[in-house]
Amino acid sequence: MFLQQLINGVVLGSTYALIALGYTMVYGIIELINFAHGEIYMFGAFVGMILVTVYHFPFFLAFFIAMALASLLGITVEYLAYRPLRRSTRLAALISAIGASIFLQNLALLIMGARPYTFPSPFAPTVYKTSLFTISRVELIILIVSFLLMLGLTFLIQKTKIGIAMRATAQDKDTASLMGININKVITITFAVGSALGAAAGVMVGIYFRTVTPMMGLMPGLKGFVAAVLGGIGSIPGAMLGGLLLGIAEVMGAAYISSQYRDAVAFAILIIVLLFKPSGLIGKSLQVKV
Repeated sequence: MFLQQLINGVVLGSTYALIALGYTMVYGIIELINFAHGEIYMFGAFVGMILVTVYHFPFFLAFFIAMALASLLGITVEYLAYRPLRRSTRLAALISAIGASIFLQNLALLIMGARPYTFPSPFAPTVYKTSLFTISRVELIILIVSFLLMLGLTFLIQKTKIGIAMRATAQDKDTASLMGININKVITITFAVGSALGAAAGVMVGIYFRTVTPMMGLMPGLKGFVAAVLGGIGSIPGAMLGGLLLGIAEVMGAAYISSQYRDAVAFAILIIVLLFKPSGLIGKSLQVKV
């Protein structure tokens, strides 16, 4: 029973980790919480569903197209809602982020309506059983794809020129600019990559729970933020760890306490982390000179 719930928690947590990566990348570069990220997750799920059900695209082709289109949406949101306020106060940027989130939610409601849509599973309902746990083909694919995306992001950040530029910009934007780094380009790519990961999570959750709705990004978006804070906001490994731990904690809470408190577990964790270790599990406390 415990091992089965642990597997379920890792599957769910891997999607939270992808969402958390979008939050933590943007925060690490421009110190902004992109509250529209949950709606980009929802957008990716809808694009994937429409391509598979209406246009009959192969699933993985629809998956990558959804990631690409979500990247364009993320870039558009950054250009219209955040870039004009980059030199403004953090409060103004935060209000703009919340406004972008509400706008995208209501735009989805206007276009798609409020009813839930069914996302048919593109894979045969195969179940692999062992003496200790059971895992379905869909869950296995979600795990494999999630970890491949995390490995790909780690390679991008650590081994490529744009990754070095991202790390330099996160450390000191002014000095990075003096060294010839195009700050606007780095921020645009950061939003694109983070949005693509959010869309990937949306599509995988769509095939996992078989349902897509215009409001589906609200709670996972908040939980992705909790996962980023839990691991250490601004830390890539922290977002991955935080997402996995949050998924495990949520599933264990639902299994051993009550499924009614499933969502409460995430926010209880947020409160505890903010009270006792606000820098997160592997985040670093920064001293700012005033």
